[in-house]
Amino acid sequence: MDNKSLWKTVLAELQLTLTPGSYKTLFAKSEIVDSKNDVVEVALANTQIKTMVEERYYALLKEIVDRLTKKNNSLTFGILKEKPRSETKDLGPLFTNTFDKEDKKEPSEYLIQRLRLNPDLTFENFAVSGSNQLAYAAASAVTRSPGKAYNPLYVWGGVGVGKTHLIQAIAHSLLCKDPNTNIVYCSSEEFTNEITMAIRNKTTDKFKSKFRSARALLIDDIQFIAGKDTTQEEFFHTFNALQREGCQIILTSDKPPSEIGGLEDRIRSRFEGGLVVDIQPPDLELRTAILMIKAKQKGVAIEISLAQKIAVSVGEARQIEGMIVRFLSETENSPELSPGAIVDKILGQKPSTSNMVDPKKILGEVCAFYGLKTTDVRGEKRKREIVRPRQILMWLLRNESRLTLDEVGRFLGGRDHSTIIHGVEVIDRLLLSSENIRGEVLGIKQRIS
Repeated sequence: MDNKSLWKTVLAELQLTLTPGSYKTLFAKSEIVDSKNDVVEVALANTQIKTMVEERYYALLKEIVDRLTKKNNSLTFGILKEKPRSETKDLGPLFTNTFDKEDKKEPSEYLIQRLRLNPDLTFENFAVSGSNQLAYAAASAVTRSPGKAYNPLYVWGGVGVGKTHLIQAIAHSLLCKDPNTNIVYCSSEEFTNEITMAIRNKTTDKFKSKFRSARALLIDDIQFIAGKDTTQEEFFHTFNALQREGCQIILTSDKPPSEIGGLEDRIRSRFEGGLVVDIQPPDLELRTAILMIKAKQKGVAIEISLAQKIAVSVGEARQIEGMIVRFLSETENSPELSPGAIVDKILGQKPSTSNMVDPKKILGEVCAFYGLKTTDVRGEKRKREIVRPRQILMWLLRNESRLTLDEVGRFLGGRDHSTIIHGVEVIDRLLLSSENIRGEVLGIKQRIS
């Protein structure tokens, strides 16, 4: 089997396995460029898709290729060489480093207020990293070619990861391109309430006219229509009417379509017929970027080292807003303090007694997490597998139980406070540079809480 035939067969199997949107996004532009010595090189559209395929689909691709070739292959990935431009208008690449601004007037304040959009939730203020790159790129592609690129676009993820920001950014961008675009933006709860009122007041024609005349329909938290028969019935017909007319539909949810209980199969299949993308919780780099963007919006200048220090202490993007408010407040109330001193004060503020964690509980959770005995961690052994958990324990005792250096030393068998300082500083540095350590510390903190 030659390379072309092999890849054609692989793609056929992928089409049966993946949703149409995922297949189109990741593999529609792909091919085998070389195959020798049991090494198969696959070329993909761009570097972002290459990263996504390597991380999520390597095992699936290898299984299919191995089965078809009856060999134990290694897969490598590259980028397709750019082909000469044709006269056919291209929809543009899925991934771009910056949002296209070829411009366009800002939408009027009236339009923003009418749609109840947050003026800060734009693409320009959306920080991008590996956790949200595909969702950002898909949203950008939708604004360049609404109703054609990915329809529907279904974005899902946990609380505070940026779903609402992304969906509102699409609305802002569409209005920038054409202020006359008929956009309907609402939550699923508002959609349900409008149906209820329309039935009660016998104004269903007005309801249908509003939603089915939209050129773009954006609904937040679509999972809440599950289990509501009337809402699902009307949404189904609205969805079909808009899609027939080539109108863009964008939805957000806290889970993928397959995991929404009480959702009709016919609606689930329509969600999966477009592009389903997820947004993962922000990593340290993204939290730092978000913090600096939000700080700039509020007129606060903060160095990246201080932003990283704050970002280490928060796990969710929404907590960042509170940290910035506290930073502003401390800056106004204590103008004599430097920004670094203010950050230290914010992160070191002593919580109320009710929020302090029992040191014994922290000790128990650290030992359970690493499979160690408490006597080993509190003892004198300096084996590598014990030293790092011990230092993490020191850091947690300082930050979660708010023990003094001397108190931590006594709790750990009478250690000198300089040893505690060293251990805490080691973890402070690792939290800035090591994703593994950040994950372990957050994992233990979740167990504690």
